[in-house]
Amino acid sequence: MSLSERLATAQRTRVEQSQSHVKSSTAKVTPIVRGEPADDPFADLKSSVHHSLVVSLGPRLYDANLSSSDLETMVREALGDAASFDGVPMTSADRSRLTQEIADDILGYGPIEPYLRDPNLSEVMVNGPYDIWIERNGLLERVNARFANEAHLRRTIDKIVARVGRRVDESSPMVDARLPDGSRVNAVIPPLALDGSLLTIRKFSADPYQVNDLITFGSLTPRSAEFLEACVKGALNIVVSGGTGAGKTTTLNVLSSFIPSDERIVTIEDAAELQLHQEHVLRLESRPSNIEGKGSVSIRDLVRNALRMRPDRIVVGEVRDASALDMLQAMNTGHDGSICTVHSNSPRDTLSRIETMVLMAGMDLPMRAIREQIASAVDLVVHQTRLSDGSRRITHVTEVERMEGEVITLQDVFVFDHSMGHDENGKSRGRLRATGLRPKFMDQLSRNGVAVDPMIFAMDGGL
Repeated sequence: MSLSERLATAQRTRVEQSQSHVKSSTAKVTPIVRGEPADDPFADLKSSVHHSLVVSLGPRLYDANLSSSDLETMVREALGDAASFDGVPMTSADRSRLTQEIADDILGYGPIEPYLRDPNLSEVMVNGPYDIWIERNGLLERVNARFANEAHLRRTIDKIVARVGRRVDESSPMVDARLPDGSRVNAVIPPLALDGSLLTIRKFSADPYQVNDLITFGSLTPRSAEFLEACVKGALNIVVSGGTGAGKTTTLNVLSSFIPSDERIVTIEDAAELQLHQEHVLRLESRPSNIEGKGSVSIRDLVRNALRMRPDRIVVGEVRDASALDMLQAMNTGHDGSICTVHSNSPRDTLSRIETMVLMAGMDLPMRAIREQIASAVDLVVHQTRLSDGSRRITHVTEVERMEGEVITLQDVFVFDHSMGHDENGKSRGRLRATGLRPKFMDQLSRNGVAVDPMIFAMDGGL
C-alpha cells in the first residue's frame, strides 16, 4: 500500500469514528484541563505522515554536512510530496497547519516551536504534555498547544539535552541545558515529576539587550547607567542579585558589555547563556556526572581553573554553592573587575547568602573572617526585582563599605522610588533615584583612570 493510500485509510477511519460518535451522543464542548489530551481529528494522519517522513528521509535528518537551511528545505519538500494527495478530505488551512506542525516536530521542538520563535515571549513552561504556559510582558497565560502524549514530550526533551551532551533518565531525572540560541532549559521527568515531564525554557534574544534597552524599559536611568559603566571600567567587583526571573542574566550581560575589549575575559556558567562581543572571551561550562556518577566538573572547579588562565576579568553566571569561597578568593587576589550573580531578596540578604555559601565549602572559618573577606572583595551590589506588574527593575545600587564591629556596612547610591504608585494600566511609575550619597570607592575609580561626574549623585529627580 502506498503512502497516500495508508494516510487516506487512516483518515477515513478517523472520520467514520467521529461521525459515529456524533450520532450516538449529543455534541458538546468539553474544556481541556491539565492531564487531558486535546482531541485532534487529524492526530492519526499527522502521526502517519511524521512516521513515513522519518522512515523515508532516514539518516539524512542527522547528516552533519547539511546546514540547517538545507535540512529545512529537504524536509519541507518531502512533506509537501507526502501531503499532496486527494484521498483525504481537508481544507487548505488544515493542510497548511498540519504541514507546519509536522515540520516543527522534525526540525524543531514540536508544539512549543512557534512560541520559541516569538520574540515577544520570555518564557515557555510545559507542565506535562497537555498543559503549556507562556510568559508575555511579565504575565503568565495558558496556550492551546498540546503534546500528543508523554512520550512525545519526552522525545522533545531528549532532543534538546542531547544537543549539548546532557542526558535525562530515571537515574538522572533533572537536567539543565540550553538551546542553540543560548536560551536556558530545565527539565524534570518522572518519578520526580508526578503529573508528567516538566520543561521550562527561559528565552534569550538572539540580539541581546544593550544598556539603552534597559533605559527604555525603565530598569535603569541614564545617570545610573553612566555610573555602572564607570564602575565596570574602573574594575570594581560587582554582584548582581535578585530573585528568580528578575532579569539578573540580562543585567549581567549589559554590565559585561562595558568591559574594555583589550582585556581577557573568562566566563563560567552552568549552561552557557552570556553573549559577550569582546574579542578575547573564553567560555567555560560546567558538566554533570556521567551515567556511572563520575566526570562531573562543578562551577567551583572552573573558578579554580580560571585563576590559572591569566584572566583580567572573571564573570560567573551564577554563584549558588561553595564556589562563593573561590570567587571571593579571586576577587581578593588581584582579579579586580569580576562580576557574578546571586539569588537573594535584597542587598543585605545578598551578603548573608554569600556567607552561607562560603560555609558550604566545609572550611572551619570564623564568621568575622568570612565577613571581612566579603567586605574586602565586593565593592558593589546591583539588586534587581520583578515588580507586581511583571516589569523587571533595578531597585538598589548599593556600595559595600567596610566592617563596623561584626557588621558589614552598606550604603545605597541609587534606590527605586516606589512612592510614585501605578498608572491606570497597573504599571509602576517608579524609577531609580540617586540618594545624594557619594560612594567611598570614587578614589579607586580615579586611580584606575575613570572619571565620574559628581552631578550623577545629585538628588534632583533621578534623571
